[in-house]
Amino acid sequence: MADSLTDVARALNVSPATLRRWVAEGIVPLRDGHWTPAALAQARIVARMRARGHSLAEVRGAAKQGRLAYGYLEDLFGDESAPRTLDEAVEATGMEAELIRRIWTAAGFPAASLDALSDDDLELLRAFGAVLDAGLPLVAFLQIVRVYGQALAQIADAEVKLFHLFVHEPMIRDGAPVLEMAEELSGLASELLPLSGPIMESLHTRLLRHFLEQDVVGHLELVADDAALGRMRVAICFADLAGYTRLTEEVGEEEALEVVERFVELVTETLPEDARVIKTIGDEVMIVGTDLGALVDWAVGFQALQTERPLPRIGLHAGSVLYRDGDYYGRAVNLASRVAARATGGEVLVTREVRAVAGRHLGFQPIGEVKLKGFDDATELFLAHAAVR
Repeated sequence: MADSLTDVARALNVSPATLRRWVAEGIVPLRDGHWTPAALAQARIVARMRARGHSLAEVRGAAKQGRLAYGYLEDLFGDESAPRTLDEAVEATGMEAELIRRIWTAAGFPAASLDALSDDDLELLRAFGAVLDAGLPLVAFLQIVRVYGQALAQIADAEVKLFHLFVHEPMIRDGAPVLEMAEELSGLASELLPLSGPIMESLHTRLLRHFLEQDVVGHLELVADDAALGRMRVAICFADLAGYTRLTEEVGEEEALEVVERFVELVTETLPEDARVIKTIGDEVMIVGTDLGALVDWAVGFQALQTERPLPRIGLHAGSVLYRDGDYYGRAVNLASRVAARATGGEVLVTREVRAVAGRHLGFQPIGEVKLKGFDDATELFLAHAAVR
């Protein structure tokens, strides 16, 4: 590592005089006059911010508050190979340039970055090629890559933001010295980062086993509806909190968010084994399962446990859907969402398709044929509840 001001200035492509001024003003703090990894990382961040047009006053304020201490993260990855071009990637992988571009952008990377690839990037592209060589259809592979990219982007974003909110920000509030803050964050991250890979690998293996078992159990139900590629028959449920917007106005965003988090956590913990949360949008949860009867039982039982407002409202439907990129699309999904929107707090509304399959231990009160937004034909709805004995 560079250990003199001149070496550091050359590495950052700034003049020694500029770097000396940053040190003198405390923008880049040194440890007893020596360039530590944390100091070098902070200088790299300062150089980048200046190159992007941030004023020296802005950079000085951020530096003195400790808000640039994230520079240490760049030293944790260690890939300092010379940039490789797309042409070199074609030669290294044997894949055509257009195929590489499709895969790369499907993973969520900008196409422009294909002209500045690292050795690790080339290894990733070789792995992509090996999967295709193994015989997985391209249409399926692109969907898997897209799901991987979206899921891992969410994971990486959460890692950085949560680390910032619960580790970095408390240090700033406590007034920790800038260099000590950077070094402590660097030490903590260097211990945690190597653990993320094994944790995600173990979680993936465990969940993959679960969904393989569920696919075997529900295979006939999934494919019986339609022979079209990518289409399957499932049970769809939407649940949200009635009056959530009003709650936000009454108690504030943070407390309302805690209510949503408890709601989503309770939904996730109580779902039947074959069902899972596909996504959350605000306070709304989308659930898909293969056992329609079990999902109706869950919905009625879940509502029976609710005593605090705002009460959930739940809508269920079953039908043929299109599966793309880890999500479900089609008329059946839209209908289930509209059914849930028609319910009031504490209710479980279902369609005739659900009523026909549900067990006799449940009761169903006819609501009548209801015109739902976005649908030309009226939909017959039923209010599901535990049967009176």
